[in-house]
Amino acid sequence: MSTAIIVTDVIPHTLDSRKPETHISNPIIQIKRLTRIIATPTHRVDILRGIDLEIPRGQFVAIMGPSGSGKSTLLGLLAGLDNATDGQILLDDVDITRLSEDAMAEVRGRKIGFVFQSFQLIPTLTAEENVLLPAELAGAGPEVTGRARELLTRVGLADRLDHYPVQLSGGEQQRVALARAFITRPPILFADEPTGNLDGKTGQQVLELLLELNRLEGATLVLVTHDPALAAHADRVITLRDGLVVTDQMNTDQMNGPR
Repeated sequence: MSTAIIVTDVIPHTLDSRKPETHISNPIIQIKRLTRIIATPTHRVDILRGIDLEIPRGQFVAIMGPSGSGKSTLLGLLAGLDNATDGQILLDDVDITRLSEDAMAEVRGRKIGFVFQSFQLIPTLTAEENVLLPAELAGAGPEVTGRARELLTRVGLADRLDHYPVQLSGGEQQRVALARAFITRPPILFADEPTGNLDGKTGQQVLELLLELNRLEGATLVLVTHDPALAAHADRVITLRDGLVVTDQMNTDQMNGPR
């Protein structure tokens, strides 16, 4: 059985009761001349080729593009799961580009939640335990159990707290993953094809839960998708091709009304 990946490193002060910040400030995500190159003795692949972007606090951004365009690589760089070849990434004014592993883990704990396409739940933990795991790594007290149960109730799993991943459907597993991503109230949430492994109806339900949770929690949401219908819910749609930004457009339908 493979070991699931957890990127919800946390530190104790992420678990207080403060509301998410909503004041106007510098862009919460700044990307400057970002490149990612893979080179071998025989060839070179330019995955990202000098990307510049700014994302303001609270915005919902969808990143689209064909396979191989660099969108998942970009998301991995933003989350500190990969290292850029050149350029700069600032998350809430913190330059993460050259951070050590320990320092990056601290930033992830304070600032980032992540939702994977493949759920990445720990198979030997129950739904509640999976949601609690980031908080437990922070040394949180028993009071955080209430927030975990509240989040699981919000995603419709109040009666599945003690179920293991193998006992849950794909849609239920992704709902657990959503609750886990929000447990520490991160100001930034990254989602990589969060409905990609689900059927259409279940995927729509998960998307609606993601958007509702994000509305309540007030995070900045950056979502990678190949689905135009999903991207239509975003405030802004950025399209990559061959490692470059080819379009960057505001969604006027979302600007004129609530999601």
